[in-house]
Amino acid sequence: MASPDTVCTLVPYFKVADGKIGEFRALCDRFVAQTKTEPGCVHYAFSFDGNAVHCREGYDDAAAVLAHLDNVGALLQEALKIAEITRLEVHAPPAELDKLRGPLAGLKPQFFSVELGFRR
Repeated sequence: MASPDTVCTLVPYFKVADGKIGEFRALCDRFVAQTKTEPGCVHYAFSFDGNAVHCREGYDDAAAVLAHLDNVGALLQEALKIAEITRLEVHAPPAELDKLRGPLAGLKPQFFSVELGFRR
């Protein structure tokens, strides 16, 4: 019998300031190294299109999302000095979304309720 799906996905998009993409890429290396230590991280990677950057990230549950944000909080503040978040989506089952709405409200994400599908 399959266990309930609690996986949460963060979908942030960044716009990096002109001339700062090299500096931002160096920060991405640090984000990846620091996130590798998190047991609740399912996947984590950065994608680039010029100065547009996306972080592809998934976590076991809401608690793992919050642990990640705590773990990389100082790095994120550093990144936000040279880039802005242009869009942030949170995808999760309703019960996990309920745990994230308050703590993530300041980031102004769009919350998507995962209601159909399967997980292997």
